[in-house]
Amino acid sequence: MIVNDTKLPDLPPPSSTSGIIGWLRINLFSTPFYSVLTLVVGYLLWSTLIPAFQWIFIDSDWVGDSRDACTSGGACWVFISVRMDQFIYGFYPETEYWRINILFVMLALLIGALIYEGTPKKGWIAAFALTAFPVISFFLLYGGSFGLEVVETHKWGGLSLTLVLALVGIVASLPIGIFLALGRRSNMTAVRSFCTVFIEMWRGVPLITILFMASVMLPLFVPEEIDFDKLLRALIGITLFQSAYMAEVIRGGLQAIPKGQYEAADALGLSYWKKMGLIVLPQALKIMIPGIVNTFIALFKDTSLVLIIGLFDLLAIVQAALSDPKWLGYSIEGYAFVAFVFWVFCFSMSRYSQYLERKLHTGHGAR
Repeated sequence: MIVNDTKLPDLPPPSSTSGIIGWLRINLFSTPFYSVLTLVVGYLLWSTLIPAFQWIFIDSDWVGDSRDACTSGGACWVFISVRMDQFIYGFYPETEYWRINILFVMLALLIGALIYEGTPKKGWIAAFALTAFPVISFFLLYGGSFGLEVVETHKWGGLSLTLVLALVGIVASLPIGIFLALGRRSNMTAVRSFCTVFIEMWRGVPLITILFMASVMLPLFVPEEIDFDKLLRALIGITLFQSAYMAEVIRGGLQAIPKGQYEAADALGLSYWKKMGLIVLPQALKIMIPGIVNTFIALFKDTSLVLIIGLFDLLAIVQAALSDPKWLGYSIEGYAFVAFVFWVFCFSMSRYSQYLERKLHTGHGAR
């Protein structure tokens, strides 16, 4: 401010508009309605979160080997710790746990290498993750080679089975969905009709029905000498079901690309596959990141439906453990543990998708 050609020092902003008081006034108490709403929500949160925090952490029991150790009146996490091996490995032989542990370490290293920006030769790592790693995983889990004991798939279970179902479904449904989306937009009537019927048929049937049909009806349509493993049937059903949803997400991204991009590729004399692979799909996939990851998250949660065909994923294993007479009455702890595990994986996928959006400048928000 200038008064009589003399510049006065700038005054600090009023305390009511700056600092924590200003933030509270602007964001929580800007109007009488928002003030009342803030107080009501604050009371509800205080009356629910504080007792929940006390039940989960303060009054809980963590150490012990039986329900006799749960005497504090809070959560009995002893149930989770005692059953942790079963929740992770299912009915896998205890002497063979090391095989699953090796796969967990390899998976964590591959994911870390692909996420870290400074990792060299990411293309080779991605190729290894999509080609060699599934083969290694199968031979380690199933055995029968290199002196490894055969472990039938009906002994697989828990978190390890959930990850197998989710990873196979994610890796397989994306390329199938891309081809279905391209086929539905094709100028060839036969291809477009086949892809449209395929997508609408699989989208119009609940996943539970598909899993039941894959388990019960599929063996009736193949020769008797062909033995379709129950896990393989579930993987086929989940993959085809999710690929139909993935196709529609990808088709939406393809429609969002301006027509000029197609015309520019045609003007350069590019073939159809070069046009799609070099011009259209790279732009469309950036736009489709939120929708694709949303489909991945839905697939990860849908793996719990395999209980309908007798496969014991993480949720089914916890439900089976809760029926043990030694641990009756601890269902809240069991379901809370399952919810936390699913939330960790789903939230991680969500955060990584937001990171990709910011990195690729998709314009879908920087938050």
